[in-house]
This record gives sequence, structure tokens and C-alpha cells, in this order.
Amino acid sequence: MTFSNHQKIVLASGNAGKIKEIQAILQAHPIVPQSLFNVAEADETGTTFVENAIIKARNAALHCKLPAIADDSGLVVDALNGAPGVYSARYAGVGASDSDNTQKLLQALEGVPEERRTARFICVMVFMEHADDPLPIIAQGVWEGRILTQAVGCNGFGYDPVFFVPEYNCASAELSPEVKNSLSHRGIALKQLTAAIKTREI
Repeated sequence: MTFSNHQKIVLASGNAGKIKEIQAILQAHPIVPQSLFNVAEADETGTTFVENAIIKARNAALHCKLPAIADDSGLVVDALNGAPGVYSARYAGVGASDSDNTQKLLQALEGVPEERRTARFICVMVFMEHADDPLPIIAQGVWEGRILTQAVGCNGFGYDPVFFVPEYNCASAELSPEVKNSLSHRGIALKQLTAAIKTREI
């Protein structure tokens, strides 16, 4: 059958912020987090966003016996040669908090002038019909901005308080969830992914 609102899909994430954003964007579709199935998060052993997203989607599809969506996303900072990149969630160490990661980033960029603080959020999203799916659907989104010198705002999660959005002249953490979802790397990737899913038989 073709993809429909009745097809349940498991979301391969335990990140509460990501789950909230993805469910808001895909509100017409029944998305269930893998935590409902007591699935342990996969080890992110890949060196690229694509590899890690596939690893996570395959793990969720295997254990939940359902089609799965996974995302791997992070912040790429030009002045840091692309860091923190795929290590964004654990930039300050395994188990680091959002605040820990943000503070390490600000310290790494201390003294770097505004014009050299360019950065972008990257999101790669993968849909797998089942764990042995030989042709996963892959979508990606990019959100350009730059890194502020201090955290501002209280919305969002992760590096949102230090990510400056030129179009709105404010930090991502100062945007409403609706505006953020319309602009963000995750929103862009999800739109691509859902359009592709709708054309595929699952």
C-alpha cells in the first residue's frame, strides 16, 4: 500500500527536544518514539551524519518491527574546521548537557571575530521500511547562521541559544517553535522526507 496517515512509524530517538519538534512537524502522521518499545539507542559509530542516521533507523526498525525514521544532526562551525559536527551532542563529553556543550563551544571560539563565526546546522533524516531495506530514503537540511558570543533566549534546545538567525536578527532560542520549524535544518529535511515517503509503497 502507499504511505498514509494510518501507517505507524517509529522515531529512532530518545532526545525529547527532537521528538517534540518532529511530532509537531509530522502531526498528521502517527509517530511513536522507540522508547515505547524499550529500545536502547544505537551506538553512533559513523563518521558522517548519513552513516549515523542509517545506523539509528536500522536499529529501531529491527527491534520495533516497524518502518523507522531517524535523524542525525549537528552544528558545523567553519572556524573550528567543521567541529563539533557529528559529535555535537557529546562535544563536552559523553553525557554532557546542552549547557556544557554550549559553554565549550563559546570557549573554543573566544576571540574569534563575528565575521569568522559562520556556522550551520545540518540534519540528515533517513526512512527505512524495515531493517534490511536496501534503499533507505535520505533527506538533508541545512540552516545557515553564525555563533553568538553568549547564550540568549529560552526556547529550543541544544545550541539554539548561541545560533544567530540572520533573517530574524535573533538567536534560534528566541524564535517561536512554529517559526523555528519553518526555517530549521530539521524542518527542511522532514519536508523532503515526507514528500519522498508519500511516493513510496510501504
